[in-house]
Amino acid sequence: MSESTTIGLPVALGIIMFGLGLSLTLGDFARVLKQPKAVVVALLCQLVLLPLICFGLVLAFQLPPILAVGMMMLAASPGGTTANLYSHLFRGDVALNISLTAVNSVIAVFTLPLITNLAILYFDPFDDQLGLQWAKTLEVFAIVLLPVALGMIVRRFWPRFAKAMDKPVRIASVIILVVVIAGAVAQNWALLLENFGRLSLITIVFCLVSLTIGYFAPRLVRVGRRQSIASSFEIGIHNATLAIVIAVSVLGSDELSLPAAVYGVLMFFIAFGFGFLIRDRSGAAEDPSPDAVDDVATPTSA
Repeated sequence: MSESTTIGLPVALGIIMFGLGLSLTLGDFARVLKQPKAVVVALLCQLVLLPLICFGLVLAFQLPPILAVGMMMLAASPGGTTANLYSHLFRGDVALNISLTAVNSVIAVFTLPLITNLAILYFDPFDDQLGLQWAKTLEVFAIVLLPVALGMIVRRFWPRFAKAMDKPVRIASVIILVVVIAGAVAQNWALLLENFGRLSLITIVFCLVSLTIGYFAPRLVRVGRRQSIASSFEIGIHNATLAIVIAVSVLGSDELSLPAAVYGVLMFFIAFGFGFLIRDRSGAAEDPSPDAVDDVATPTSA
């Protein structure tokens, strides 16, 4: 693991999370109260159901311990900011995406270390060494929430600057995301080739399952179609960059980052294809559920 990687990965994630902060207001957190059913269902799928499904897949595919923990870490990662873009492209409720990403990023500061430590305890990939201890959990807090908080502060006190920077930072975030994943792939090319066969299939299955559950679980409880589309992308597009940063920079294991690196490449194509299957073809919001609300055109949902 090179020094440039150790420094560069957290900085890259910081820019991505700062960009998220520029698109957030306190109202985005408060908005969850307006559509509690959609939020609760999405969070239950993200925080409870997906880790359980991922655990079953890991056992079924008989992954080596280090890759098994990497998959569990990926499953525990919150939705990525790219979910907002996909939701916009396929007529989802982008405002709901923004709220879910905001809430889930806060919750993940606690759940991600917990699930990672439980996975390390079960699979024991590090020969009885401890996983994310308290000091390292604080690192997770710093690299996830502090840039978001800084972005929100900038938006609150310098709204014109934040609005002007919103689109460039979003574009930069996508570019950085691609560069980070490409860098992780390139740096671990030999390891990736060795494990790609076993990782590609499980990551494809996990991505399809995540997207499917994210869409149909809300529909089963009569959440609106646009909100279900938003939920699907929020749950199916994980923050692979966060998982890579924690694996490489916090836990010091390149191999641990491989599942997130493979997932980060494949999820873009899988989510794009899935979006065509579930997109709202009516061109208008369908809100059969009183819990669903219209996506209001705001700077944060552009």
